[in-house]
Amino acid sequence: MKITQSFIVARPIAAVWGFFQDVPSVAACLPGTELIESRHDGVQRGKVAASLGPFKATFEGEATITSNPVTRSGHVEGRGVDKRGGSHSRMSLDYRLAEQPGGTRIDIDVDLTLSGPIGQFGRTGLINEAAKVLIGDFARNLEDRMSAAPTPIPENVAPRANRVNVLTVLSETMWRKIKIFFSRPN
Repeated sequence: MKITQSFIVARPIAAVWGFFQDVPSVAACLPGTELIESRHDGVQRGKVAASLGPFKATFEGEATITSNPVTRSGHVEGRGVDKRGGSHSRMSLDYRLAEQPGGTRIDIDVDLTLSGPIGQFGRTGLINEAAKVLIGDFARNLEDRMSAAPTPIPENVAPRANRVNVLTVLSETMWRKIKIFFSRPN
């Protein structure tokens, strides 16, 4: 599945770029993500938790992160497995930062592959709608963290994981569609 999203952060590009180089802080902004180990070679070990009603998955895996300060862009290549449910995921993500009046635009392109039991829920429309909500949450969390006084995360302490609840994402998506439907002129 291909997912393309953009959002704007009301911060200067240099500040946003600097924040993106702090992997533990970025991971703390991603709903359902827990960083386990951050290695100096760009490889990160972590978990991503998601739930769909009674179906729960926690993907454990690794991601390799590379960044290019000249183009203010980066690439993430990751794989994970839900050992309990037997699902697998593979992701390739590219991001680019661009200066905007009053802030920084962040463009994200994701190529996501889901297999195993979770693959049956992986309809493109559902994943794209979930991605919109999750990226919106990420953008708000990013703004909040960049606005707050910096508090360093101790090296051996992983941020507390919260589970991404797909049912909540679906209800938010349905509510948004209902509002759009009823706000159309007749």
